[in-house]
Amino acid sequence: MNKEIKNWEEKEGIKFLSKIGIKKGQKVLDFGARIGHYSIPIATVVGNKGSVYALDKNKEPLDELKRKAKAQRLKNIALIKTNGSLETGLENNSVDATLAYDVLHLIDNRKKLYKEIHRVLQKNGLFSVYPKHNKLDQPEQGLKNLDPKDVIKEIEAHNFYFEAKHCGLISHDDFLNEGCVLNFRKKENI
Repeated sequence: MNKEIKNWEEKEGIKFLSKIGIKKGQKVLDFGARIGHYSIPIATVVGNKGSVYALDKNKEPLDELKRKAKAQRLKNIALIKTNGSLETGLENNSVDATLAYDVLHLIDNRKKLYKEIHRVLQKNGLFSVYPKHNKLDQPEQGLKNLDPKDVIKEIEAHNFYFEAKHCGLISHDDFLNEGCVLNFRKKENI
C-alpha cells in the first residue's frame, strides 16, 4: 500500500468520514469494502463500542482487509463474503449508516440494492454514496449515462431523501482523488 493511502486510512479518512456523519458507537455497513480503504478508518471512528460490516463478493480483498485489521488491532470489523447477491444477511433496522462508495456503476439492479439498504438502515439512517464513473467522472457501466443529479433523483425515488454533498480528497481504488459523496437519509414508509 502506498504512503498516501496509508495516511488516508490512518488520518485523513478518519476526518473525512467524521465530516460526512459517521460517529462513535455506530454500526456501519461498508458495501463493496474491497481491502478496507473505508472500513479501516470507519472502525477507528466508531471505536470499540461500534462495528463495521465489511461486505464484498471477493474473498482475496476481504482476506487482505482481515490482515490489515489484525495488524492495526482493530477488532470491530466483521467480514461478510457474498456470492454477488445484493442481500447483506443483516437484520432489519440494524445499522446506523451504509456506505456504497465506487460500486453503484457495477450494480445491475440498483433498485434491489436501494431496497436492501433501506431495509437494514435504522430510522433516519445515513446512506452515503460515492457515484464514481458517472457521465461527468470517468463514465463506466451502469452510471455512464447518469450525472450526479440523476443519481440523486434515482435514490430519492427509493425512500431516501438527499441531505448533503461532501467533497474532498478521498480514496478511489488504491489512489487518492478529489471526489464528492452524496448523503441521503432513510425515509420511513408511509
